[in-house]
Amino acid sequence: NLGNVLTTQRKFDAAVDSYRAAVALNPGRAIVHGNLGTALLARGDLDESIATLRRAVELDPRDPQVHNCLGSALREAGRNDEAIVHFERVIELSGGDVDAHLNLSRALKSQNRIEESVEAGKRAIELDPRRAEGYVNLAHAYYWLDRVDDAIVQYRHALEFDPDSADIHQNLSIALCQARRVHEALESAHAAVALEPGTARRHAHLADVLRKTGDVDAAIQCYRRALECDPDNPGTYTSLLFCLAGQTAFDPDAYLADARVFGARMSMHARPWQHRPAPLNGRRLRVGFVSGDFRRHPVGIFLESVVAHLDRSRLELVAFTTFDTEDDYTARLKPHFDGWHRITDLGTEQTARRIHEERIDVLVDLAGHTAHNRLPAFAWKPAPIQVSWLGFFASTGIAEMDYFLGDAHVLPAAEEAHFVERPWRLPDSYLCFTPPPYDVQVGPLPMLRNGHITFGCFGKLVKVTDEVVRVWSRLLHTVPGAKLLLKAYELAVEDICDATRARFAAHGIDADRLILEPGSSRDAYFAAYNRADVMLSPFPYPGGTTTAESLWMGVPVLGMKGERFVTHICESLLHAAGLGDWIASDEADYIAKAVAFSRDRGELAAMRAGLRQQMQRSPLGDAKRFARHLEDAFHGMWDAWLAGTPGDVPAR
Repeated sequence: NLGNVLTTQRKFDAAVDSYRAAVALNPGRAIVHGNLGTALLARGDLDESIATLRRAVELDPRDPQVHNCLGSALREAGRNDEAIVHFERVIELSGGDVDAHLNLSRALKSQNRIEESVEAGKRAIELDPRRAEGYVNLAHAYYWLDRVDDAIVQYRHALEFDPDSADIHQNLSIALCQARRVHEALESAHAAVALEPGTARRHAHLADVLRKTGDVDAAIQCYRRALECDPDNPGTYTSLLFCLAGQTAFDPDAYLADARVFGARMSMHARPWQHRPAPLNGRRLRVGFVSGDFRRHPVGIFLESVVAHLDRSRLELVAFTTFDTEDDYTARLKPHFDGWHRITDLGTEQTARRIHEERIDVLVDLAGHTAHNRLPAFAWKPAPIQVSWLGFFASTGIAEMDYFLGDAHVLPAAEEAHFVERPWRLPDSYLCFTPPPYDVQVGPLPMLRNGHITFGCFGKLVKVTDEVVRVWSRLLHTVPGAKLLLKAYELAVEDICDATRARFAAHGIDADRLILEPGSSRDAYFAAYNRADVMLSPFPYPGGTTTAESLWMGVPVLGMKGERFVTHICESLLHAAGLGDWIASDEADYIAKAVAFSRDRGELAAMRAGLRQQMQRSPLGDAKRFARHLEDAFHGMWDAWLAGTPGDVPAR
């Protein structure tokens, strides 16, 4: 009785002592072993809890409560296959135990037996249709099955019985986002914040939804409120800095100040290793790459041709993957690495130690402030040389990050102060294109059969800012009959299509001048380039992957000269491909070039016929050339470290 009172009061240490005394007095009674095992579980002593509850089951194998407790302990330990056996035994013994059905459903879901999880979850609801937890559990299972609409229905049922649960409102918001019902998702996110205004993750999720609506300024304010609640959350900093870096009204000093705060907070919790310079003495330079994007993603796409051509007699390549999803790109990337390590579930210190154990010489961050990064681990300095490349377009803010890898176009000398890292410039472009694994041929110039020019832009609609809409509308007014083909995944939602038409209509552009298309399969996506004559790169946030893919499909890209790394990406690619004259200096030049190019059908047709070959021969498509430059960069960084001097390649 004393143990039960102490457990109710959540005094688990004292409860355990009391139950141990009871076991000593009554070693043959299952109930006292069960009570002790339950108290041990509540205290977090999993191994002893499991052993104690097993003894209880041995003493009374027909006690459903003991089986349920043992199943819970096993599930807590990640041993779901064993837990399922005991939850099923509870159901055999008691039939109508709601908790057993819920626990069974959760354990089955953890084993990826989702259909069975759904059936157990439905039975739990039948047994107690007024319990919100049952609907939430079933909604989770539906979400895992990608039955998002069914998940939304179940979350709404749960709210009928527990309307004050911030968790349920947020889960509903997440499901609505997945269903691209963003404005409904925003309502649910606001509801979660109203219920728990002091909880950081409520504000952070609201910010995520606001980003999806395109309200980046409001998202930034919500991320800042989340950081007020939890100032050490690296994920919130990453989201904030990503938004700040992509803003139209970018303030490099303000961004860098926020990035330095992030870096300083990460360093506060780190204990960095000290590294002593030592010559290679004939061994290969060991280079580690940290990324969650070794897959069909711009990082994976640009990386593929490069790693395939790196000289393995000079470099030893090690991958540290931070995301479990794998695909055909992953399968092609893996063989080019000497080591492949999954660090998805590791914490910051564990990640740093795992990398340090691999004795990496040069550690490359491929994420920056994007999803699945491990920037906090870089503050531990697990490798003597650390460099950020490819995945992001602004400073990480990590003082322990030695270099930012770019080229003379994205990292001009005048903008070095935008970074805490030292610049290291590759000779041509900092990117190298990987041809797609699809046999999509370049088609003839569309305007020859259409009788008018079709401008195009493929990519995220958020890049098409109000300023971009204004300039493109002006261009359409200047070129009579011209059409604009926009292809973006957001355009699968009719409300967003209507809003897009309205944005152009505000500038006098009729709906029939616009061709709006949703995302598609990759082969269909490449084929869509055969319906555009000239691609328009948005600004200040241009296309990177889409620019390279456009050129591969024979479609020239018109870009705008920028004033910071991200706005220079299109410039870098066009220069590398030999299309420097397609870079406009300002808005007037942008429109003038578009008009001039649109009038020369013969030149556009000739360019279309030869652009893929031109790209393949250029630095942008020459993976062997790029690989030599990258190898030289890594060895140059190593040599500079041995010499004790900061290395760099001057801006041209």
